[in-house]
Order: sequence, then C-alpha cells, then structure tokens
Amino acid sequence: MSDLEETKPHESVQDNLQLVIALLAKHRVVEQLVHKQEMPRHELVESLVHKQNIVGLQKKLDTMHPADVAFILEALPLEDRLVVWNLVKADRDGEILLEVSDAVRATLIADMEPEELVAATEQLDTDEIADLAPDLPEEVIEDVFQSLSTEEREQLRAAMSYPEHSVGALMDFEMVTIREDVTLEVVLRYLRRLDDLPDHTDQLFVVDRGDILKGVLPIGRVLVNDPDKLVAEVMAPEVTRFRPGQMADEAAQAFERYELVSAPVVDDHGELVGRVTVAAVMDYIRDETESDMLNLAGLREGEDIFSSVWKSAKNRWTWLAVNLVTAFIASRVIGIFEGSIEKLVALAALMPIVAGIGGNSGNQTITMLVRAMALGQIHSANARALFMKEIAISLLNGVVWGGIFGVFATLLYHSAPLGLVMMAAMTLNLVVAAVFGVFIPMLMHRLGHDPAVGSSVLITAITDSGGFFIFLGLATWFLL
Repeated sequence: MSDLEETKPHESVQDNLQLVIALLAKHRVVEQLVHKQEMPRHELVESLVHKQNIVGLQKKLDTMHPADVAFILEALPLEDRLVVWNLVKADRDGEILLEVSDAVRATLIADMEPEELVAATEQLDTDEIADLAPDLPEEVIEDVFQSLSTEEREQLRAAMSYPEHSVGALMDFEMVTIREDVTLEVVLRYLRRLDDLPDHTDQLFVVDRGDILKGVLPIGRVLVNDPDKLVAEVMAPEVTRFRPGQMADEAAQAFERYELVSAPVVDDHGELVGRVTVAAVMDYIRDETESDMLNLAGLREGEDIFSSVWKSAKNRWTWLAVNLVTAFIASRVIGIFEGSIEKLVALAALMPIVAGIGGNSGNQTITMLVRAMALGQIHSANARALFMKEIAISLLNGVVWGGIFGVFATLLYHSAPLGLVMMAAMTLNLVVAAVFGVFIPMLMHRLGHDPAVGSSVLITAITDSGGFFIFLGLATWFLL
C-alpha cells in the first residue's frame, strides 16, 4: 500500500496509528541520512527532503476523523505528538482539542500561540467552547468573547456558569423549534430550507411564542402523517425533560432507561433553553468511568502516559503515602505475634492467604456498591437489607472457601486445629471485608466525596491488618 493512499473503510484506528508511527520513523531516518551527507546547497536539499517526507503524513492525517487523530496523538511520545499536531490543518484544531484527554490537551495548548488558540476556538459552538474554557488562558477566553455575537456570548456565559457534573454542562444550544399551530407541510418546507440539521436530531421541539416547551414532534411522525395535520394533533405533549441544575448522572440514567437520543432542557418557568444529546451523555459516562477506575486505583487525576517522570510520580504519591502508612500498621500487627510465628512457622506461610482473600472480597463489595450508587439504586430504605446481604454472602463464602483451605492446611501440616483456625480466620476476615466494603463508600458519599476515591486502597489496608490480627490472634489463643 502506498504511503499516500487514503484511509479505506476497513482500516481501524490501530492500523492508522501503526502507519503514522511508520511514517514518522521513515521521516527521521531519511532526515538523519541527508543531514550526514556533504553536498552542495545542503540546507536547500535538506528542506526539500523534509517537505517531501512530511507531505505523506499530512495527507494521511487529513483523511482521518478528529477522534482518530486524537487517539493517535494520545498514543505518541511528546516529541512525535507535537510533530503530528503541527501537521493538522488549523481549521480542525478545535475539534481535535475537544476529543483528546485533559492531560494531552494541556501539552497541545502549551505548544500553541494565543492567536492560534483563538482561531481554533472560534470555529466551535458555544457549548464546545465552554468545554475547552477551563484549559485555555484567560486572555484567549477574553478574545473569544469579543469575537462572538451578543446571543452567543450569553449562551457561553450560561454554559460556563453550570457546575461540571450538571445537565447544564452537557447542554448544547443547537436545536430546531416549531409552533404547534402550523401544519406538517409548513414544518417540512421549513426543514428543507435549512442547510443541515443539528447532530442527533430525532425530534423537533414545540414551543409557544414565549419559548415555553409544549411537547416534541418526532421526525418519524412528520414523515408518516398527513401533511395537512397540525403539529398540535401529532406531537407528543408528555416528554422527558431536564433542568440545567440537575445532576448529569440523572440524565445519563434516563437516557439509558428510556433509550433517548435527545431531550429538552427547560428552566424553572418551562422555557426551552437547550437540549442534551446521547453523544454528550456517552462522553460523560466514559469520563466518569475512567475517573472511577483511576480513583479506585488511588490516582488523583488522568495521566498522560508520556508525561514526565516527575509529574507522573506526583500524581501517584497521595495514595502511595497512605498505603505506606497502612502497610507499616500491618507490619506492626505481625510484629506483635513474632513469638507465635517463631514457634509455628506455618503461620507465616498461611497468613497472606487470609489477608489476600479478604482484600479480594472487599474490593468486590466496593465495586458493586459504587456501581449501585452511581445508578441511584441505594437509599436509606434498602441500605440495611444490602448490608445484611453482604454479611450473609461473606459468611457463606467463609464457610465454603475457609473450609476448603482448612482441609488443605490440615493435610499440609498434619494439624486439624490449624485447619479449623484457618477456616475461622478466613470467615471472620470476609465478614470484616463485607462490613467495611459497605461502610467506606457510604461514609465517603455521606461526607460529599466520590465513593470510589481510594476505596480500594483503604479496604486492602483494613483486610490486611485485620486478617493478620485475626489469624495470628486465633492461632496464638488456640494453638500455642
């Protein structure tokens, strides 16, 4: 396949990434060879070779979707990333900045001049500008404001005023509105005059002269009904609607439950102020999922995989420090029973099993609980029932798996009492894991924190220290 060949439908983003990497490698090799050669007019030849090698890569990038370009930028080391970024056409900068992760976006913005940032931002809709605004320098935002119309300025101010996890932050202002007292024929003629429809337009919003939402008109009803019918006759007056201040989680759940493509957003007076689309909701769900994964692992924020060692290390320090403290506590628990371990060496071999299975069980409980909290399924009326269920599960698992490991310990060390201690310790540690697996995320939620933040680190620390204490304590009491 030629380097200049355009993207084919069967090409995946991984194929494109490998091609870009190959083109970059070829570019570096050829430039190094030319640079080492001694020839007349060396600088001119070097410049021509550089342009010739880079043009293939630029043409390839021009054929890619902005999301694919964003993926490639995230997968490249900083030096190569900036080479590719500088080859992207200026009129696509804004779209690509929206697609990349926050960490990678920061590296791209740092490489751009203020006038480049203004030009890239001006190409975006007001809701998209609001998404980029937190990452842009203040002087760039001021210049962008000056370039907008009065209506667009008001929309941008409104979009930037909503909290990050609210419906207002997901809302966009591109939508088609119609009156209820016109015919479907009038609606069709109106739609034909538009250059195109906003993305994810599955329904038109019916409003009165004061922009109060009266209902929605699905596009399908426009097509299958008599053109002479009035909008009021075929519209759907009952519609799922949101307020700008509502939590985005509620909107995400509603989109999933009712299989929505778009939904109106109204203010306290019922006036239509914007809409939420499935694309915005999917982006929000993806970001929240990634955030929860990072939080469970004890990372403070998303990380550019090619960021500096110092920056990456700082991102991981907080919970590593917590883990170091908890590990020291666990070591002190073991230290209390040094005499017991010296008398019965088998304890040293078996105690990691008790701690490990407790940590695994606790993480399972936390994962299920955090998911249920995100879906809004946990409330005061069912919290007790959930707690008792987790205790019952831990007791059952303790008896089953503790019994299995108890038999194993008995056969291995020829000691039935040791097997019974093993079973009892595993059962008790699983109960501890269940109790704190429910308590930790609920407490963090009650305190207004993300229940996923550091929960995995905390439950592991508790089950390690608790497992060591329970097992070694029982062994000291009954075996020595």
